[in-house]
Amino acid sequence: MSDTSPTAPAPGPEPFRVSDENLDDLASALAKTIAEVRRQGVILDRLGSEPDPVPPADQQTDGAAEAGAAGPEKADGPTSVFILALGGEAYAVELAALSNWVNHLLLPVYGREISTTRPWCAQWHEHPEAVARLHALWLAWQQLTDTEAGLAGPSTWHRDHLDQALVHLRAPDGPFAACTTSPTRPNHRVLAPPAPEQSEVAA
Repeated sequence: MSDTSPTAPAPGPEPFRVSDENLDDLASALAKTIAEVRRQGVILDRLGSEPDPVPPADQQTDGAAEAGAAGPEKADGPTSVFILALGGEAYAVELAALSNWVNHLLLPVYGREISTTRPWCAQWHEHPEAVARLHALWLAWQQLTDTEAGLAGPSTWHRDHLDQALVHLRAPDGPFAACTTSPTRPNHRVLAPPAPEQSEVAA
């Protein structure tokens, strides 16, 4: 008589476990890596979209000279790296990369305490002026913390970009004027911009 009793499966490898202390470090390192990959992707996209250098006039062929005379061709993709010039998916991708930088570098290092004289809004991405200023700050950071910027690059970024941006962003009458002024009372409200003037058309 054959043995029909089920055989127990062979024991597999033990599951990999990460301790709670190391999990925070791992998540932080992963977030920083993702932000760096996105930053490198933005730089590569910009390098790929730059036009080829134009050769000197004496090296141009007749055909090239005629093409130049006919006018420059319209470049594919956005004509600006500024976030407000982007739309759709390009805007969403850039905003996600900006949010990583703001949440993992700018706020932990330069956030400072919220007060009536220094408001902040956790939903800053809904304030167009804040998005514009933070994105410009991030672009400058990418350029001035690169090794090609030289040893004075970070100092220049702090003096010419960071300090000015924070003064305007966190001013009592800045874009967050109607938002959180106390950590214990979170608030968010986008202030309405002035209505455009309606010019009357002469009959």
